Amino acid sequence: MHTLVRGLIAGAAGTSALNVVTYLDMAIRARPASSTPQQAVEKMAGLADVDLGEGERAGNRKEALGSLLGYATGAGAALCYGLAAARWRPSWPVGVLALTALAMVGSNAPLTMLGTTDPRSWSAADWISDVVPHLAYGVTAYAAYRLSTGDHYGGR
Repeated sequence: MHTLVRGLIAGAAGTSALNVVTYLDMAIRARPASSTPQQAVEKMAGLADVDLGEGERAGNRKEALGSLLGYATGAGAALCYGLAAARWRPSWPVGVLALTALAMVGSNAPLTMLGTTDPRSWSAADWISDVVPHLAYGVTAYAAYRLSTGDHYGGR
């Protein structure tokens, strides 16, 4: 199977796991969804001079595009990992941490650069709410990638 396909499969699996953990957290703690992705879409649309429409239509577009950015981030992180893993065969803890870090940086760096979040101001609970779903992404994406290579145990 081609590295690109493996990366996309791993990214899709990891992103699904991240979403499940995020929605479980929202259900357990009765917390609302983050508005940060929608704020980022609004800022990017402004920078690109793209009209998202008015009122509810604009809100719906921001929500949809914010979610799609999350899927793109998940795919991109796993694609980067796949390109590196084609030459470098990390053990499972290193691979999981690499994928977790790629997903966290891939999502938080652009949001920070756009000014929609500032991780320096996050509380411990905020960090846990960010790390745990990304760790679920890392574990799942790593497992999916390794399974797609035929290496079910993560060894050489």
